[in-house]
Order: sequence, then C-alpha cells, then structure tokens
Amino acid sequence: MADKASRQPENVPGPWYVDMTCTPCRVCLDEAPNLLKYNDDETYVYFYKQPENEEETAAAQRALDVCPTLAIGNDGE
Repeated sequence: MADKASRQPENVPGPWYVDMTCTPCRVCLDEAPNLLKYNDDETYVYFYKQPENEEETAAAQRALDVCPTLAIGNDGE
C-alpha cells in the first residue's frame, strides 16, 4: 500500500499520488500515460495530472491495480 507521507515531490496536488517505493518498471505508464510520467532521470514516475473525468479515473485505478511495488495511492477513497 502506498504511503501518503512519502509521496514523490513532483506529484501534483490531489488524491492520486506515487510514493517513494516506485521503481521504473513502466507498467503504470502503459495504463495511464496521460496522467503519469517519469521524473527527469527516469528513476520513478509521478502524477503530473490528476484525473478529471471517469475515463481518466479508470486509467489511474488500472495503474494502481497493476503497480508491482504498490507505490500508487489514492487518498480520495
């Protein structure tokens, strides 16, 4: 389970976030490329955009569901 106390600093404000346990596996990027992206040195991903509609929320949820390190969190639920 993602830890909201250890969010990556680049996450935009909002309920969805990636924490510091992220490894660059790319699995989540395949599910939500319009919400997540790599940091500058590609050592982790972060939410650069919060979901704004049902389709984007579903993509964020799929990314959370497939994350092998459980680094994606949602404080809105």
